[in-house]
Amino acid sequence: MNGAPTQAGSHDSLSLWLTLQRLPGAGLRTQHELLAHFGSVEKIFSAGRGLLEQVLTGKNAAINSILSGPDTAALKTDFEWLGEPEHHLLTWDDPDYPPLLREIPDPPVMLYIIGQRRILAHPQLAIVGSRNPTPMGRENAQAFAKALARAGLAITSGLALGIDGAAHRGALGAGGNTIAIAGTGLDRVYPARHRDLAHDIVRHGALVSEFPLNTPPLPENFPIRNRIISGLSLGTLVVEAALPSGSLITARLAGEQGREVFAIPGSIHAPQSRGCHALIRQGAKLVESAQDILEELGPLASVTLPVENEITTAPPLSDANMKALLDHIGHDPVSVDTLIDRSGLTADAVSSMLLQMELNGFVSRGPGGKVHRIIR
Repeated sequence: MNGAPTQAGSHDSLSLWLTLQRLPGAGLRTQHELLAHFGSVEKIFSAGRGLLEQVLTGKNAAINSILSGPDTAALKTDFEWLGEPEHHLLTWDDPDYPPLLREIPDPPVMLYIIGQRRILAHPQLAIVGSRNPTPMGRENAQAFAKALARAGLAITSGLALGIDGAAHRGALGAGGNTIAIAGTGLDRVYPARHRDLAHDIVRHGALVSEFPLNTPPLPENFPIRNRIISGLSLGTLVVEAALPSGSLITARLAGEQGREVFAIPGSIHAPQSRGCHALIRQGAKLVESAQDILEELGPLASVTLPVENEITTAPPLSDANMKALLDHIGHDPVSVDTLIDRSGLTADAVSSMLLQMELNGFVSRGPGGKVHRIIR
């Protein structure tokens, strides 16, 4: 595949699409207006000034760019990138353009992809949430993603730290597919610490961006890309979210796009739960297991829940004292002093049992040294 574009469309045609995306002073809406008016990208670039002025009134820079045609030298980097294995450009007129994404009010005219281009048409669930989740939130994201991926859904998220990364890893851990929507050009990975994760995603799904190569991680681009996360998906699950947050933007966009919105409730004391609670008050579906989601999406996605339910299965403990201590922990993070008070045990006994339980994966330490139980 090296040395040639790896998607349908000739070099000349792709040059026109790349030039259309970069028209000065002509944003996404104008690009769609041009396509609707002329019927194809080829007809846009073969039109005369008079016809172009009917759509691009007052936008002389864009008109001159169209009349000049593609700048071959300026597009050299793009075609070098497209010549790499598994690198694709998916344009609006491509039959592989995902049908669900076409339905949103402002779909991108083209997408840069690394990985499996056809996976974008696969039934998907978006999982989003805080970049600074609680340990329980991270575990929930991974466990839900794993169960839903095993049921046949691709898991879509934004490659961010926290919940996004946990969702991608959960899908990969299940041997399923996952799709990451980037807020930068695909010639870089952001955040950099997710480079290895991004490589794993390419092998089992796709990295996707509407932004041209060399686009840096600009803050304003991440809310923009959220409409693609929700637009590709049958529904969006918010695991944890503060008020306000980018995850709530994704949930709002999902609702506006006519997609399902799901939220996991949390502790009334946790700031990361407030966004989910707000969504539930606004009509999002409260979910406690993957089954709750599949009951809504199953008929649409033709998927079924695996026999095991990884979200709600409690870990077995043979030691009665440890089991009692786990019950005292409950489902909210708790301090060691509180555990001593609740259990009536000595500080040494509690510390010893917590160490054993932590080593065996039953509990974990969070911020401030608080203990929380791990649901496996």
